[in-house]
Amino acid sequence: MSPNAQHLPSSLVLVGAGKMGGSMLEGWLKVGMTPEGVTVVDPRLSEEMTRFCSAQGIALNPAHPAAPDVLVLAVKPQMLDEAAAPLNNLIGPQTLVISILAGKTIGDLKSRLPAASAIVRAMPNLPASIGRGATGAAASGEVSEAQRLSADALLRSNGIVEWLPSEDLIDAVTAVSGSGPAYVFHLVECLAEAGASAGLPPDLAQRLARATVTGAGELLFQSDLPPSTLRQNVTSPGGTTAAALEVLMRDPAGLKALMNEAVAAAKRRSEELSG
Repeated sequence: MSPNAQHLPSSLVLVGAGKMGGSMLEGWLKVGMTPEGVTVVDPRLSEEMTRFCSAQGIALNPAHPAAPDVLVLAVKPQMLDEAAAPLNNLIGPQTLVISILAGKTIGDLKSRLPAASAIVRAMPNLPASIGRGATGAAASGEVSEAQRLSADALLRSNGIVEWLPSEDLIDAVTAVSGSGPAYVFHLVECLAEAGASAGLPPDLAQRLARATVTGAGELLFQSDLPPSTLRQNVTSPGGTTAAALEVLMRDPAGLKALMNEAVAAAKRRSEELSG
């Protein structure tokens, strides 16, 4: 059992058990959340998740669920208005609301859920589905230390959690870690295409690119060294890697400038969606 299990809530309602919500649920159970303390509310629940919840003894779509210690919102952002009225009746005076709804601010949630006061807004990413996520989280002023610890235990079951000093940083988190997996996947695409252009059979280039990026990622995960040091360890002066890095690190048209532009564009779009 996880050392954070002592901070897990005794009762929790998960609203929306799609890919991300379902992955979070599986993570909670792995770190010690009691299935009998969990209720899932999702009228569009998949057959697979229905079977999973039934096998675990998790309550599904009860007519009148009691107000829980924690209410987790994992529906699609555009469904918030539709879901808000019945959800408001689930929120008790001591209920902590955790939202992973992209683009929905704490202010948005308070305006639609007037019964809510203690709110944590979180931005997980896709690798949370395999327990290797990176989540940025911001808490409203009403969140107590006990509630923060509870939220941390729940979110940390799917990877690392970084607590933000201000909700204003969520857009930057979205641009870096929220959207970041797509940047890495595209890197694999580009590396494979470059390998094919260099003469490799496309399927071989694809396998090599995929294994290279996942292997490098695992090395980065297991190592305490900064990425700059790991890069230098691979680079022999005057060698092949150095020749490639001269292109990637070219100033001002290298990868650094392109990544700055990409992250800035994602941050701007996140701000627009939150407006």
